Amino acid sequence: MLQTAFQHLKIKGKHLLPIVQGGMGVGVSAHRLAGSVASLGGVGTISSVDLRRHHADLMAQSGKSRDRALIDRVNLIALDREIKAAKAIASGAGVVAVNIMRAVSEYANYVKQACASGAEAVVCGAGLPLDLPELTADHPNIAIIPILSDVRGIALILKKWMRKNRLPDAIVIENPRYAAGHLGAARPEDVNNPNFAFPAVLDGTRELFKELNIERENIPLITAGGIHTHEQVRELIGMGADAVQLGTAFAVTEEGDAHINFKRVLAEARPEDIVTFMSVAGLPARGVKTEWLANYLEKEAKLQSKAKQKPCEVGFDCLQQCGLRDGIAKSGQFCIDTRLAFAMNGDVKRGLFFRGSEKLPFGSEIRSVRELIEYLLNGVLPAKREQGAGFAQVVPV
Repeated sequence: MLQTAFQHLKIKGKHLLPIVQGGMGVGVSAHRLAGSVASLGGVGTISSVDLRRHHADLMAQSGKSRDRALIDRVNLIALDREIKAAKAIASGAGVVAVNIMRAVSEYANYVKQACASGAEAVVCGAGLPLDLPELTADHPNIAIIPILSDVRGIALILKKWMRKNRLPDAIVIENPRYAAGHLGAARPEDVNNPNFAFPAVLDGTRELFKELNIERENIPLITAGGIHTHEQVRELIGMGADAVQLGTAFAVTEEGDAHINFKRVLAEARPEDIVTFMSVAGLPARGVKTEWLANYLEKEAKLQSKAKQKPCEVGFDCLQQCGLRDGIAKSGQFCIDTRLAFAMNGDVKRGLFFRGSEKLPFGSEIRSVRELIEYLLNGVLPAKREQGAGFAQVVPV
């Protein structure tokens, strides 16, 4: 484990670095990234969504199929493989977690598979995982961690779970103003709501713990969204956070599981390239305004005006509610799984590239997980590279 002056994050009896790598799909955070973070003593997180895309044999079985049952089955096989591979890299250090979106139709089966495959934590966002205690009841050693954005949501989860004699093993507090991917706000115009600010949510949650008589239960609070400097980490821990979570900064590391083109798009994005829009999941989302997204946003109003129910175009019914399939005019009108898969595989023209709003710790440089964690915890910047050294070029696909 790397050394740091910060207090360790404690989850299920494990003492960890106060660094959590967020789950990123499709396939952006798989076994290599999650295992590498865990091996250094942090929390590494696999995103459960459509992991078959990292396995050629599973894609050979299902890539051209419209059989939903087959696709769901091979994705569970892929999740099992990824968890076991990440744990092999971690070699007993840190925690290997699985992020599972509440909004996906296979949510319950992903949770059960994560438990059966030996994941050490299940992290849930994109909806309220009210039934997570029941789904993990046979695996009491697995940490269950909801992702929430405000005190109201935290209160709802705590009260519901307490009736089931269960408390979260940690809570991720994600600020929609800065985060990447799906955001914890109802509408794009809500993402800047001051109720999501870290000081307000941290203070409000500590008061909530007192009201519910659980202040001594030591539920760690993990802040997420827009964190990119050692000074921010120090400030957040100083105001009461137990750890910080980062996504985009880990996505662009050398160990990140996505194609080098994916990393370059994120690392080289300018502030004006980053936009917030409505996802097909019915949630605001944030990403890079690449060629495909720019073209889509130009046509969005027209596509929404013609929204109507239709069969899933790819046979993979991935979301419980899909704006494209279900004809929901206020939601996005595109196949999110297909677009995220293009991005993971480095297709710059056709991919959807989720990204946080803030600059990255090392600018446009691609650095290692170790260097990133060392900087975040200890403020140690790696030696400057010669111009052009260590940069892989974007590969046409």
